[in-house]
Amino acid sequence: MSLRIFISRDAGAIAVGADGIAWHFEQSAARRGLAVEIVRTGSRGLYWLEPMVEVATAKGRVAFGPVADADVASVLDAMLAEAPHPLRLGIVEDIPWLKRQTRLTFARCGVVDPRSLEDYRAHDGYKGLERALTLTSEVILADVTASGLRGRGGAGFPTGIKWKTVAQTSADRKYIVCNADEGDSGTFADRMIMEGDPFVVIEGMTIAGVAVGASKGYIYIRSEYPHAVEAMNAAIAAARRGGYLGTGIGGSAHSFDLEVRVGAGAYVCGEETSLLESLEGRRGIVRAKPPLPAHKGLFGKPTVINNVLSFAAIPFILAGGAKAYADFGIGRSRGTMPIQLAGNVRYGGLFEVAFGITLGELVDDVGGGTFTGRPVRAVQVGGPLGAYFPRALFDTPFDYEAFAARDGLIGHGGIVVFDDSVDMSKQARFAMQFCAIESCGKCTPCRIGSTRGAETIDKIRAGEHVTENIAVIEDLCNTMKFGSLCALGGFTPYPVMSALKHFREDFGPAATRLQAAE
Repeated sequence: MSLRIFISRDAGAIAVGADGIAWHFEQSAARRGLAVEIVRTGSRGLYWLEPMVEVATAKGRVAFGPVADADVASVLDAMLAEAPHPLRLGIVEDIPWLKRQTRLTFARCGVVDPRSLEDYRAHDGYKGLERALTLTSEVILADVTASGLRGRGGAGFPTGIKWKTVAQTSADRKYIVCNADEGDSGTFADRMIMEGDPFVVIEGMTIAGVAVGASKGYIYIRSEYPHAVEAMNAAIAAARRGGYLGTGIGGSAHSFDLEVRVGAGAYVCGEETSLLESLEGRRGIVRAKPPLPAHKGLFGKPTVINNVLSFAAIPFILAGGAKAYADFGIGRSRGTMPIQLAGNVRYGGLFEVAFGITLGELVDDVGGGTFTGRPVRAVQVGGPLGAYFPRALFDTPFDYEAFAARDGLIGHGGIVVFDDSVDMSKQARFAMQFCAIESCGKCTPCRIGSTRGAETIDKIRAGEHVTENIAVIEDLCNTMKFGSLCALGGFTPYPVMSALKHFREDFGPAATRLQAAE
């Protein structure tokens, strides 16, 4: 008898021992003279169950988790006998947390071998590109526009409009750039898709190249993601060998090739113009706009620059049609959003769902409340520059416009949960301090404003002229919001002002804050 066992090679799974679990399965099987094929997949995103191990059966893949080294022998016995086990989770697709998702972008993540082009194609990979190669640029652009896809990196700008602008701009050379500089706290979707389904990113970027007339693309990945860099490089090499990159892609007249570039860890390089500066070999400093990258981007040429998840959504749209994607979601927020639950949360991980689910459903129902068991006091949505929402706003639908109406941001879809022990004045100070550290220094509101902001919040926390200093903070936030060159300085006021608005009792002397908490 032989077994086919699936174990994640995702960085999150490796961090909790997945490599060791794979080794122990190999050793345990060898001692029994058992033939075992171990496939290293990506993660399904159920991080509280990692390392999660799956085995192929006649009824489907059965999951066990979280598996420790000491559990391997008994889990292997249960696999062989198809017997009950304390760690047995059942058919993986039937796990409630996974079953209630709508996985369009992450359909293959955790299912396929991310290094295998054949596996990708066997699971409907490259169908979007194959269709795109039969269409005109205008039809591809119309499909992307009709799908309602908006930038998943945080800005929410309509993808079709950006692509159309590049397509209509005349130039001897155009570029496709993937922003994989995922730096927001509590976010990991970009890393997950690059490590678990890298070909979908490659396919999406290739379709963009065909649509706008670009022959070269770059994937800019932050240096803190070595596993993603390795996975993308391996997938690019495989796609090139398979004829899906290089000259005459897919047997067509189109040529397109890709290259990975690694950033040096600057948060501001997640801003598109700073990223382009870094790609060109210069210090990552924000460019003034206009001109927009769509007109004058990388090396001064028209450039499509989108987030990893934006490109990863494209193959589904081209393969299944714009309507199939647009049928999900609400209002102007169409399709699905891979939401990342992190912080003090019971069930942390990636949850892909159509726009429209409420914040309360995500935190209380999907996330299961706090890991500590204490009441949820606040959640930050949209990374370190996102607003803090109290429980009173948990009825907010996960939708770009709904969050904006309540002075919030969806951002990259990260949700960080805090229980009632959090000091919100400290969180507000962190936002200012973070901005001061990560500022590129080009504009005064961001560079100086964030430093003065941290100092002023220190005075408030020490009880010095609290009312007057809060007024200073409010005025400073207004200056930063409307005077900064980019979103780093422009969005830093969101966490600060939301903390002041919803948790004013935390701003004052320590004794007052403790009394309010009691």
